[in-house]
Order: sequence, then C-alpha cells, then structure tokens
Amino acid sequence: MDLIGLLGAEALEQLHVNGAEQAPLKGTRQERDFYPVCKLFLPWTSGTWLLTEIDDDGLAFGLADLGMGCPEIGYISIDEICEVRGPAGLRVERAVHWQATKPLSEYATESRQTGYIKA
Repeated sequence: MDLIGLLGAEALEQLHVNGAEQAPLKGTRQERDFYPVCKLFLPWTSGTWLLTEIDDDGLAFGLADLGMGCPEIGYISIDEICEVRGPAGLRVERAVHWQATKPLSEYATESRQTGYIKA
C-alpha cells in the first residue's frame, strides 16, 4: 500500500512538514505539540493511531491504541501497520472525514484515563 493512497496527499505533506519542523526540537523544551493530522484504524478491531509526523523512511509519530487498554505515544512503522491483514483481507484504513480538535497531548491524557482513544 502506498502512503499517498493510505494517508492522502495533503495529510502526507503535512506529516512531513511537521516532522521536519520537529526534528531539530526533539528532546528540548521547544518540542511542538501538534494536532494529529490523520487517524488510522483497523476496521475489524479497536486498533487506532493518531499521527502527527512522519519521516522519509515511513516512521511516524503519534498516539497508538492497540486495544489493550493502554494507549501510548511513540514511533509507529507505517510499513508494519500496512502489513496487517484482517478477516477477508481487510487492511488499515484512514478515517477520511476525521479532524483533530485538540493537540496530541490532550488526546494522550484523555486516552490514558479512559483506556482507549476517544477520537
């Protein structure tokens, strides 16, 4: 699955812009708290990802919820997500009409309290 097909051209561009902006700030007090750019999900389970950044190797950053009650912020391999196959060959999808309403840190705080991403 190609990234443009999964993420959409506009979202992919914004993820790259965010990644380039964040790279020199990582580990400093100036790190940005971006609004998630897109939401990915597995339609047959509760797997959900809110992505804020991506690098040229397909390594994204965001909030991941694998449905085990403990969502976490970290790096996500888009290639690995795309390899997952569900019943009848279902694959990861993008919530095309979803739009973030708050920064990633707020989704993370809320999801730690509830045990899942409410987005």
